[in-house]
Amino acid sequence: MKISALASRGVILLALSLVLSGCQPGSYAAPGGPASSVADRGSLADIDWLDNPREWVGPSTALLGELTIEPITRAPAVNLPVTIRSNELSGELDVTLEQADRVLALDMSGSLAATVWALGLGDRLVGRDISTNFPGVENLPVVTGSGHAISPESVLELRPDVLITDGTIGPLDVVLQLREAGIAVVFVREEPGLDAPGNMARAVSAIFGMPDTGEALADRIESELQGVLATIASSVPSAREDKLRMVFLYIRGANGIYYLFGQESGAGDLIQGLGGIDIATETGWTGLRPMTDEALIAANPDLILVMSDGLASVGGAQELVSLKPAIGLTNAGRNLRFVDMD
Repeated sequence: MKISALASRGVILLALSLVLSGCQPGSYAAPGGPASSVADRGSLADIDWLDNPREWVGPSTALLGELTIEPITRAPAVNLPVTIRSNELSGELDVTLEQADRVLALDMSGSLAATVWALGLGDRLVGRDISTNFPGVENLPVVTGSGHAISPESVLELRPDVLITDGTIGPLDVVLQLREAGIAVVFVREEPGLDAPGNMARAVSAIFGMPDTGEALADRIESELQGVLATIASSVPSAREDKLRMVFLYIRGANGIYYLFGQESGAGDLIQGLGGIDIATETGWTGLRPMTDEALIAANPDLILVMSDGLASVGGAQELVSLKPAIGLTNAGRNLRFVDMD
């Protein structure tokens, strides 16, 4: 099954499907070392699903692989001027866009630039953030650093007509300074979850006066996503007692930060889409909050999802268990059953 880069980026379902598949340790060269395994995007139909995911031992790395984005149209009909709502932190603001020949779309995941590309507007992108790395943008100048901080000088050199962002990179005062310098700035914010990629397609298309194109792209993304979800649902354990209990842990080892993603974070949709049990929702854990040892031990997850750079910041799965002994007291920690993703 082939799904678009947008559907993959939005929920990372294919990247994480290795959790429930039969990939063997060392079957691929893993960035984290020989103890890890790496799942590429491939086809779900080709996966050798595990009979009992609870028997899996050891950490794994999930990769999306090369995500080629097929535009929904080769002849986009941009219709400007247009006045749209920018979802600012301080509230909604009407922004009138007269011209959009030169575009910057910046966010922490690279999803906004991918959406612009998928709408058929890739030739209007003049720069990118460090997370935007799909085929076709490799020669665009990068305007953010490793910490996702925008370089105002780099942006101004590119003379963009519009900067689209979701507020996940900044600093905010830099973004507002760019607006003061004459660049139209539009904030696009979508509630996290499985609906986010389709809603983002609709929101970004509105900036260019292309609602019908955005709706067509959203339909494609949602259709592909439902196909993936159906395939996973038919392949993973259906009985509740056989499902893996999962949590999503946000780690920043250098700062001693360990947060659990709870309700309203979107992690629950991801876990349920993978056929797992979302412990955070069951226990009433809301938002993104510091993890307590007591909370984690009580939750006793079978699997812990983490970001790759977060796991690397503590030196890997084994070191994480050493640094946070409470994790080692869970089923996931005892079996080093972590899945990290880019």
